[in-house]
Amino acid sequence: MIGFTLKHFRYFDALARMGHFGRAAEASGITQPALSAQIKELETMLGAPLVERASRKIRITTLGEEFLARARKVLTDVDEMSELARKPDGPLKGRLRMGIIPTVAPYLLPEIIRRLSVALPELELRPRESVTQSLLDDLMQSKLDFVIAALPVSEPSLREFALFDEEFVLVRSEAFAHKPVPTPDRLQEMKLLLLEEGHCFRDQALSFCDIRSSDPSLLMEGSSLATLVQMVDAGLGLTLIPEMAVPLEANGTSVTISRFHKNKPKRTIGMIWRKTNPLEKQLMGLGASIRQIGQAQRDRLTG
Repeated sequence: MIGFTLKHFRYFDALARMGHFGRAAEASGITQPALSAQIKELETMLGAPLVERASRKIRITTLGEEFLARARKVLTDVDEMSELARKPDGPLKGRLRMGIIPTVAPYLLPEIIRRLSVALPELELRPRESVTQSLLDDLMQSKLDFVIAALPVSEPSLREFALFDEEFVLVRSEAFAHKPVPTPDRLQEMKLLLLEEGHCFRDQALSFCDIRSSDPSLLMEGSSLATLVQMVDAGLGLTLIPEMAVPLEANGTSVTISRFHKNKPKRTIGMIWRKTNPLEKQLMGLGASIRQIGQAQRDRLTG
């Protein structure tokens, strides 16, 4: 019998993700020689190479790609079986790995942590902030238990649980405080500041304004909503931000915030998890709690 171990699978998965022996070893918490030895041992058992080694990066062979898909399936199954020990019918406790997008995290995450620390004292929430696609990749590979992001993601293997809707608001220089709110087609002609590529909020803003992301003459980019608002404050253009970001990002600036009157742009924020997760019942309950938190924040902003 071939002596594969979960360590073999995890080390090869890390190597495939990092594309480099040194970075994969660091991510796995072992030395590079130790990781190289494990991969070599795996290749010896299979009788063929899994990677093509070069001076700076590695390439996964055809066999390696097939083996990787099967190894990741095993790792996912093992991770989900381990969740069975957490009593699916009882309250959530222990470590729970959460992903959350950058245009939600600073405005919602502190309140989530504060409320859950009281309601579920035995729960150890481990949040990670990143762009949607990166979080979904980790969710699919069982590196996260659930994700908070904009819906829909339209992945058949994932469950989507809507939390709340929120509108986008227009951020302009204070000099425009008494000017009419421009229509979406008017925004096409203005210097629009948006998040850099990879952020779903960027795509939602472009869709509302009916602008092609390939037209760089209309766009300026920032790495965060805070950067965009500061750029507006400096007179470099205008931007859209979600309404939950207004109290934090507009504080201390001389920008003016305006709401759209017709065809209001908005997004749906939701929780996402694997349909096969045995904690689905508990995650539904957690989603209901987070929905209340998000709705309360929205009511404070619009009340």
